Amino acid sequence: MPFARLATATTPTCHIGLGLAAVGRPGYINLGRDEDLGENRTVEALRTRTHDLLDAAYAQGVRYFDAARSYGRSEEFLADWLSTRGDIDDVVIGSKWGYTYTADWTTDAEQHEVKDHSVQTYDRQRAETAELLGDRLDLYQIHSVTPDSPALTDKELHARLAEAAAGGVTIGFSTSGPAQADAIRAALAVTVDGEPLFRTVQSTYNALETSAAPALAEAHDAGLTVIVKEGMANGRLAEPYAPQPLKAVAAETDLGCDAVALALVLRRPWAGVVLSGAATATQLASNLHAAVVDLDDDQVARLAALAEEPQAYWARRAALPWH
Repeated sequence: MPFARLATATTPTCHIGLGLAAVGRPGYINLGRDEDLGENRTVEALRTRTHDLLDAAYAQGVRYFDAARSYGRSEEFLADWLSTRGDIDDVVIGSKWGYTYTADWTTDAEQHEVKDHSVQTYDRQRAETAELLGDRLDLYQIHSVTPDSPALTDKELHARLAEAAAGGVTIGFSTSGPAQADAIRAALAVTVDGEPLFRTVQSTYNALETSAAPALAEAHDAGLTVIVKEGMANGRLAEPYAPQPLKAVAAETDLGCDAVALALVLRRPWAGVVLSGAATATQLASNLHAAVVDLDDDQVARLAALAEEPQAYWARRAALPWH
């Protein structure tokens, strides 16, 4: 398991990863994006920004980097960075397939990505990822599995994924939507030749969306590495958008709302890696303070009261505009 590399790491931030969804393409749904990126979102501008973030993250102890075929040019930017820093051999590299990026480097496309979990899409995107990341790819995940995804029942696809696993690539899946727990449990039951297919799960979990917690605990107990995404709820838990109880706890800790929000996730015993989705070096540095936040029981209880019903949370997320 590539994540065994993190088990022996000694930096307090080694279990915080950097996700590249916000910097691999000009448009995304995170709040405050115009302030974060400004108007210059050319390919080269975001390539430079991504490299600067990767440099800063690595220097501060981050050792997991997460991309996807649908994150614009995130794999390309990550591959470029790896190729120019050949001495770095202690990172874990993950990517995802199952969505195709269709926005053509614009922010106002009618459709930014198209989902397809077919064998044909896997074969095409696996080749595309291999061309960019080659043997640096440690983890390949099915992107946004839901309970109705054919990826849960397609035996031909399972055989292809098992073949990749036999070749040394860890196979995982990510989830989204209000039925994440159902998708996780269904994926845990997928086997090939009597052996579990998936070794990692990446799910949305944050102070507002906690519904996947029991299933993620089950996945952890089954031996999977749990990666948590959207710990900041696409910016809803960051200044200035954070709810008042989170702002109050942040003031008590003398740290940012973002650090407190991510610290809340890091407290979960099943959380193996918690992703930062920072778009600036300043955001990244603030996010990484999560590793040293010490929340007491009263603060945790106040933050627990922020949880929303999954249907309401995901409806609000779906309504976020692409900026």
